[in-house]
Amino acid sequence: MKTNELPKYDASINTTGCCPKFNPTGWDGQDLHFRDKTFVKAVSRSVFHVPVNMSSVFSRVNKHIEEAGAYDYNDFIVLSRDVSPWRTEHLFSVSKRVPEEEMTSLTGDFVTKLFEGPYSRTGGWYEEMKDAVRERGSQPGDIYFFYTTCPKCAKAYGKNYVVGVAAVE
Repeated sequence: MKTNELPKYDASINTTGCCPKFNPTGWDGQDLHFRDKTFVKAVSRSVFHVPVNMSSVFSRVNKHIEEAGAYDYNDFIVLSRDVSPWRTEHLFSVSKRVPEEEMTSLTGDFVTKLFEGPYSRTGGWYEEMKDAVRERGSQPGDIYFFYTTCPKCAKAYGKNYVVGVAAVE
């Protein structure tokens, strides 16, 4: 993929009025190359890695992104990673600065892996992501997950796709 390019995010089917149905085509086994890729950075609270206020954080950030005109379905991903059992960091890709939100950027090479199943399997997926990077002869850096739908929408659509995104060092 080209620098800062993401696989196509297809938001054309949305029967829940919440999350679009995720189309996994093109998301597995991709090499991503970011150079100062712009993101909004937000933090949610957790209790032993179980989100407590993720919904309200996502609602606030998405509202600000839409108000700023910084949302782009052709360049969409939310990268989440647990920084402790009590805190999760979320990076929302945006096309420009979003007032009222903390901004950050990412630079580096990343590899993706597509998973399907309950969120409780994330710990095992984390290990699979590290193995996927090592199989390429590299060392894994930060590992993120793109939770493509909320739990209610995953149930409605009958599939819970999660995309692992690991930094390659």
